[in-house]
Amino acid sequence: MALPRESPASPAATAGIAPTGLAGLFLAPQGVSSTGECLASPFGRFCWATFDFGRVPFVLLVTIYIFAPYFANTIVPHDPVRGQALWGDIQAFSGLFIALLAPFIGAMADAGGRRKPWIAAFAALIAIPSALLWFARPAGQGLSLLEIGLCVGAANVAYEFASVFYNAMLPSIAAPARIGGLSGLGLALGNASGVLLLIFMLIAFVLPGAVSWPFVPAHPLFGIGQAQHGAERLAGPIAALSISVFAIPLFLWTPDRPPRRLGWVRASVAGIRSVFATLGSLKRFRNVARYLVARLFFNDGMTALLTFGGVYAAGTFHWGALAMAAYGIVLSVFAVIGGFYGGWLDDRFGSKTALFVSVGGTLLTGALLISMAPDRILWFIPYDPHAPPVHSLPLFRTWPELIYLGIATFIAVSISASYANARTMMARIAPADRMTEFFGLYSLSGQSTSFLATSSVTLLTLWTASQRGGMIAVLLFLSLGLIGMIWVKEERAKVG
Repeated sequence: MALPRESPASPAATAGIAPTGLAGLFLAPQGVSSTGECLASPFGRFCWATFDFGRVPFVLLVTIYIFAPYFANTIVPHDPVRGQALWGDIQAFSGLFIALLAPFIGAMADAGGRRKPWIAAFAALIAIPSALLWFARPAGQGLSLLEIGLCVGAANVAYEFASVFYNAMLPSIAAPARIGGLSGLGLALGNASGVLLLIFMLIAFVLPGAVSWPFVPAHPLFGIGQAQHGAERLAGPIAALSISVFAIPLFLWTPDRPPRRLGWVRASVAGIRSVFATLGSLKRFRNVARYLVARLFFNDGMTALLTFGGVYAAGTFHWGALAMAAYGIVLSVFAVIGGFYGGWLDDRFGSKTALFVSVGGTLLTGALLISMAPDRILWFIPYDPHAPPVHSLPLFRTWPELIYLGIATFIAVSISASYANARTMMARIAPADRMTEFFGLYSLSGQSTSFLATSSVTLLTLWTASQRGGMIAVLLFLSLGLIGMIWVKEERAKVG
């Protein structure tokens, strides 16, 4: 049976009676959203969150756990320091491109009205270059380093541009008291999809031939095993398939704003003018400006931690595809918890307090993470890397590895909560009638110094000839962001 498309408020709702039963899932309740528009139905809000379910696997599979370590340790052979540096360069250049254009496309969308067409276009631009990563073979076969960098960079840019429009939909479909929980739900679903896909990759392509467990096939599915690193290269096509399929519910059942009577040219001109006017008038939105500056730093610190986390773990402990897939599954499970935890923090204590808790937790656990090495625990406790394994499993067989994994689970909770809280904070304080434009500036604040954060990690990595030395830059950016949040107020800005 076909599901009904998003409906306006039902007669029962407009009469003050909340719809009940199955029908209530598909009917918009009484009231208005955070931006003064009609609320989406419960099902419409859930479909908004499923877009995160589809797109977050790109981050988890490609930029953190599977493809990034493969790039740094195999495509760039026998030199994880240089590999980490090159991966940082890719992230830095794509971040600079995002910073230059994100506010303008957001303002154009505000002038033109609808957001879904933009989301659809950028979803396609995530999927296509991700799928091409299948051809990133080792030893210079297939795509060149430049071509791989262009594919990853293009998908990074499209991911962030899609976020501008996707995030801007949040306050227009939910009541003020519900946006924290809905934002957390999206992050939780996104990480849940990552868990499912990582488990699938582990069982279908990595474990066959390595273990004799009864639920593991004797041979990799479709003949895609570790020859030519097929499992790692498959991360891109799987991420592409995920966003192609799970973006569909948002387009069908989440309401969009009606189009405005402006053509593309007039909307573009109006949008560009609006950005310059907004940048010039940020002194009238001082609280939003303070938040954007603070987020500029703590978001870049978290992004750099995610960007280099998998690369750092693989290089430090020499983990292969099996260990990295298992590592990603464990952290993604805890990131699901983090999404719900962030939503609870936000709804219970407010966005500002929630950010201090979640970003502060990321800073503390990040500092502990880089204190681990194969031959030491928490900087000063020596450990014999040749000691007998602490258990019989084929991975995480030393105490430093196990403790590192335990610390990383707390980072997963904190970062997932931080992203949910940061998105909700912007939805609470931005001017209601210029929400997409301000989410463009929000994207700018998340990317305008990302080239500094990733470049700082790159430079410190090369200067210290150490992956651990490079990660110190992450802690500095997180600290500056937390300090900046002291002067931010949780109150809605008004135009005029």
